[in-house]
Amino acid sequence: MADARTDGATGGATDLDREGTPAPAHRWAGGLRRILLATGMLVFPALTAMAVSRNVSGPAGVTGYAVVVAFSLCYVLLALTTGRAPGARRTRRIRVLLAAMTALFLAALPSAHADAFFLATVLVSAVAVLWHKHTVPAVAAGTLAALLLPWAVPAWHTGPGGFQALALLFTSMTCAAFTEIAATNQALVAARAEVARLASEAERNRIARDLHDLLGHSLTAITVKSRLAQRLAVKDVDQAVAEMTAVETLSRQALADVRAAVSGYREVTVAGELARGRELLRAAGVVADLPSAADAVGPDQRELFGWVLREGLTNVVRHARAARCSVLLTATSVEIRDDGRGGAGGPGAGLVGSGKGLTGLRERVAAAGGTVEAGPLDPRGWRLLVTVRPPDSRSEGTT
Repeated sequence: MADARTDGATGGATDLDREGTPAPAHRWAGGLRRILLATGMLVFPALTAMAVSRNVSGPAGVTGYAVVVAFSLCYVLLALTTGRAPGARRTRRIRVLLAAMTALFLAALPSAHADAFFLATVLVSAVAVLWHKHTVPAVAAGTLAALLLPWAVPAWHTGPGGFQALALLFTSMTCAAFTEIAATNQALVAARAEVARLASEAERNRIARDLHDLLGHSLTAITVKSRLAQRLAVKDVDQAVAEMTAVETLSRQALADVRAAVSGYREVTVAGELARGRELLRAAGVVADLPSAADAVGPDQRELFGWVLREGLTNVVRHARAARCSVLLTATSVEIRDDGRGGAGGPGAGLVGSGKGLTGLRERVAAAGGTVEAGPLDPRGWRLLVTVRPPDSRSEGTT
């Protein structure tokens, strides 16, 4: 049983909507995962039914079995209801089903005794999934009741319900933790989509601004010189031809400027990847210590270092589980450090493996005459360092 508690439209995770009902984010994980998790919780009613067979027989046993079956049906209906679209009617149905499950749990106590608290495990887990802010009090109350009530009822001939209490505690907390993980993952996916959208919008604005600045002057000059050539065509043909030659030159330059602007729109740059990386790290909850400018990097290395930043920072978010990430840029190197897991599970693990992105990065660096160093840091973390030779060194090596 699990609930992402994340609104697919907004990427947020809230417990209640404005009307005080379970928010649209409270949807159970869909597909096979939802079915498996929901079905797995039916193990607990089965354990309760086994306890009924041990404790009572005859009409009392039939009543006990009927209570367990009714509880299971209510649970199935609850699972189906929480998977539907949110609304006031859905919220009322959830509350009615939870109330019915609570009453059936209490009705199961005379026949199942301490093992009736397996039903409470399902009930408390449902509360932890649907109303996260009530998780702690619900789990605490359920655990204490499972532990103390069997000891307080002498007719049951049992001590404290330690096993039932542990089952309730760990199952409900596991369900609550799963919902948090699901909500975090969906929020991260939504944040990445938002970062991509903002980056795309920023690039569209940049290309529009560049085209305006590039073509505004060129086209104005072409218009003025064309009119001048028309007037000179009657008086001075040679001067008119010179003006039209200048128009041709301006036209070619404008075309080159447009191509350069479009090429810049498609290229990976250090400045663009620093901005993208800062937003990506922020969305992942990683403290970003990144340079505010890329002036130290020469024009020849900006695209290469941009690819390094893209691959390195993406791997930090994807694999490192880091709290902090820093980038150091020089004219001949880019270094990315994090304080994450490091070792075999760190971001560098894919670098020495067969990942397509990082394999391509190694090829790019090798083509530029550079080197790649990657390895764990002590006591934890990972370091990726790409170094290239200065331009003078490269030119000397080719002569």
